[in-house]
Amino acid sequence: MEQPQEYILEIEDLHLYFEKKTSTVKAVNGISFRLKRGETFGLLGESGCGKTMTCKTILKLIPENGKIKKGSIRYNGQEILNLSNREMRKIRGKEIGMIFQEPMTALNPVLKIREQILEQFIETKMSKEEKETKAIEMLRLVGIPSPETRLNDYIHQYSGGMRQRAMIAIALAAGPKILLADEPTTALDVTIQAQIIQLINSLKETLAMSIILITHDLGVVSQMCDNVAVMYAGYVMEMSDTLTVFSTPRHPYTEGLMHSLPRDENGDEALEPIQGAPPDLENLPKGCPFAERCKYEEKKCREEVPGLVQIAPGHWVRCYYWQKLDQAKGLIEVNRPREGGRPV
Repeated sequence: MEQPQEYILEIEDLHLYFEKKTSTVKAVNGISFRLKRGETFGLLGESGCGKTMTCKTILKLIPENGKIKKGSIRYNGQEILNLSNREMRKIRGKEIGMIFQEPMTALNPVLKIREQILEQFIETKMSKEEKETKAIEMLRLVGIPSPETRLNDYIHQYSGGMRQRAMIAIALAAGPKILLADEPTTALDVTIQAQIIQLINSLKETLAMSIILITHDLGVVSQMCDNVAVMYAGYVMEMSDTLTVFSTPRHPYTEGLMHSLPRDENGDEALEPIQGAPPDLENLPKGCPFAERCKYEEKKCREEVPGLVQIAPGHWVRCYYWQKLDQAKGLIEVNRPREGGRPV
């Protein structure tokens, strides 16, 4: 009997540009990573670094002016970029689902929750009664009380936490093998955030899914991700298992992210923010995109973009002088290992 492939999704050298009348926005620049079956993989970085566009490209949900210049996206060994719109409709939702950022803008305010869940079953042969039962089941699965009644509500009748749960229910309705979660805890208070994290982790085990998590929150990464890629200006700057990235970062940008967080319980130690601002994606520098903000920068850094090199088994860094970084110590509480080798 043929064994399933270890990697359910493989992205290789992906370049996504947006053509404007007088310039080109280089949103994604040579992204490469692989997602294992049952894995949660994090895409971490500041807003505008290409995380969301990478995931939308997986579903071929890019604006008309977006052009995939080169690269490959393989789902179960099948090249997604070669599929027609008709073929992609069979993959979206059923094979790969997505939780879009901010439910109030991602969900339709003039349609009831029922209609938005049932829409996920268009490509199925389920009867009307089966679809209705499944919709109620999904709301119950994500913890929405009285699902038979709340199915008839509009999104504005839900609280913030319930909206996020409804969004998750819609994304999971067709039983996808991969879930793309775009900032699923943004704008939620700490208590609701913890509930959503617990819910997604629980559903991952229940439904045997793989997850790509998009976030800028290091705490969320530490609680959910097995492996993580740190992105900046459309590039992957560092990639490894979560514990390694948090305990021994080897890219100056990753180090800067760690140092910009409180590192003692009393809050007496001053934060060390990363100076400067990310580069303009319409006018990227000739060399390393982080050179302007990097305290280790040298002449070579401004002359050519460094490649993504493997510095240890499973640990990749895009930096000429990664050896300059001292062992990071006492970064944040999330460094403490837990069962399974992931931080907490």
